[in-house]
Amino acid sequence: MKFSAQEEYGLRCLIAIGRAGENGSITVAEISRAEGLTIPNVAKLVNSLRRDGFVKSTRGQSGGYALAAPAAEIKIKNVLTALGGRLYDDQFCDRHSGYLETCIHDSTCSVRSLWNKLQRAVDDVLENVTLADLLPPEASPKSRDALTQMTIIKQ
Repeated sequence: MKFSAQEEYGLRCLIAIGRAGENGSITVAEISRAEGLTIPNVAKLVNSLRRDGFVKSTRGQSGGYALAAPAAEIKIKNVLTALGGRLYDDQFCDRHSGYLETCIHDSTCSVRSLWNKLQRAVDDVLENVTLADLLPPEASPKSRDALTQMTIIKQ
């Protein structure tokens, strides 16, 4: 299973914005330096996060990006879905049908049930992790449990 660079870097940008605090803001250049990403890449990612309602922007000399909602209300499941989509969706089989228009296993696919179970497990974990859980310094016991589950699922 792979997560895209867009999901990884987008989440890192959101965490950097979250570190600025619920009343603070941070610029693209500051995020770029903090995360070791190029300014154009950060600009693209935070613009996407803004369009999807996770951050808000303020123009001007003292402008930058801030969270659009409290960190405890931003579910990581929603962020990853917005940045790259789900690991498995209904169109997956259409995209992986081989050289035929439809998969030969369309009605009796044992692999599809595996991907569905995996997606449900990932969704269950990510549904219970918020941005607040990923922000330092201390994590709540709930977030530690959810992050432990994520580690178990990865192995």
